[in-house]
Amino acid sequence: MRLIDAARCPFCARVRLVLAEKAVTFETVEIDLGNRPRWVYELNPAGKVPILEDEFVLPESDLIMEYLEERVPEPALLPSEPRARAEARLAVFRFDELLGKQYYRLRRGEENTVAEQLETLPVGNSLFVDFAYLPWVMRLRELYGVTLPARLESWLEGLLDRPPIAAELAVVRGLA
Repeated sequence: MRLIDAARCPFCARVRLVLAEKAVTFETVEIDLGNRPRWVYELNPAGKVPILEDEFVLPESDLIMEYLEERVPEPALLPSEPRARAEARLAVFRFDELLGKQYYRLRRGEENTVAEQLETLPVGNSLFVDFAYLPWVMRLRELYGVTLPARLESWLEGLLDRPPIAAELAVVRGLA
């Protein structure tokens, strides 16, 4: 298994978290997002990472997370009950409306409502959802100085004893 990765990319971080939590051995190929190699476009015409190679090529972090959950079922990141699984998938599907758009507005220096969006994040019930949102929450706090609501700060602190999450926090702090 091979992951085409970029340390600064929060979408890649999602996949790194899942791979680490599931203790999957994989090779990492780090690329420079400012100078993407031509071969990346051969694997994903959009040129975006992450890209997972595992008997076939799979781009898009949410799809890779789903694939890994099925390919390596233990430890399970999605709840076992069908309704809760569907709700977790929906929370990841709605990432852009729940956080993504406002995060990228903040990053561009545009007017945004990221502080309000943080109040409503659907985290804390599923590691699948937590791993989908965590890279952005970490970056908001560590790189952009956003004060997290108490609920999110507590949620984040409660997850930091997990080695994959502590490792990702170290990556984020290295970006500063």
